[in-house]
Parts: sequence; C-alpha cells; structure tokens
Amino acid sequence: MLRHYAVDLLDWHRGTLTSRRLAVLVKHLPRDSAVNRDLHGEAVEWDSTTHLLAAAVDHLAVANWMTATINSGEDADPQTYPEAVPRPGVDAVKADDSSTRGTDDSLPTPADLARFFA
Repeated sequence: MLRHYAVDLLDWHRGTLTSRRLAVLVKHLPRDSAVNRDLHGEAVEWDSTTHLLAAAVDHLAVANWMTATINSGEDADPQTYPEAVPRPGVDAVKADDSSTRGTDDSLPTPADLARFFA
C-alpha cells in the first residue's frame, strides 16, 4: 500500500482511511504488487504481450523443425521436436510423452508430417 499509493495501512486502524477506500485500493493493486505476487506467483509477470511472444517463439521453432525435417535426407537421424516455452501455471508436456503431443491442431507430430508428405 505504501509503495504504490503512499498510504499507510495503519491509517485504517487510526480511522483516517475508510474500509471502502481500503477495499478499492487493494482491489486495484498493480500486477507487480507483493499481494498479487503472493497470490498468483510468477504468473503476474506474464501479461498478454509475453504470452503472445511465447506463442510466436513456439510456432517459429516448429516451423524451423518442419523445414529441417523436410529438407533432411532419408537416412538422416530424425530431428528432435522443439519444446514449448515454459509458461507459469501450465504443466510442461514431457518430451517423451507422444500421446499428448499433437492434441493441439497447430502443432503436427512427426507421424502427421510423414503421412502428409508421403
């Protein structure tokens, strides 16, 4: 409260800060406040721009992987599928778990690519 609004919480106990005003100030605390960080963890650091940037990086990595897979020789070792940028609050998909890979329509599996280009 003191950092963002220059209001001392003791003012509520002293009677110079009303309960309604205190509730409004707490409700509208900025994303980087200690209260939000304690309640939501590192998710407060990820705004919509950061999520969009992570999605763009993921799609670019998949596009590069597809290009490298398509242009490699038949006898070449298969390229490793890129891992997604870790996001707060989202469990990471294990790289060796192929049952969950491909459930998102935007990310093809190696088998999907082989069927498409065969």
